[in-house]
Amino acid sequence: MSDDPFRSYDPSQRVEMLPGVYRQMLAAGNGAMIVRIDLAKGAEVPMHTHPHEQIGHLASGRATLKIGDKAVELKPGDGYAIPSEVLHGVVDCAEDSIFMDVFSPPREEYRQ
Repeated sequence: MSDDPFRSYDPSQRVEMLPGVYRQMLAAGNGAMIVRIDLAKGAEVPMHTHPHEQIGHLASGRATLKIGDKAVELKPGDGYAIPSEVLHGVVDCAEDSIFMDVFSPPREEYRQ
């Protein structure tokens, strides 16, 4: 990872997390990081938890995000906040979608 504080999106640097789900870290500091997550139409992110607080928004596409017991179909520009250790996942990705997620503290396994 470079010490340069500026990074550009580069599709060749994406990491496949799951079938049809890709990530690229865009920037990271000591207390937070921002990650672009691309989901192909039909992809899912299984329900899971992690110790990081996660906030973000859907930049493009259409997908249903479930947080706890509540599922909402997101449209571009919609935001969300996921507290630490709360069960969440993308249960339906109706269109190719781009999420911009901020994690605090940074997810060390996402640094690249």
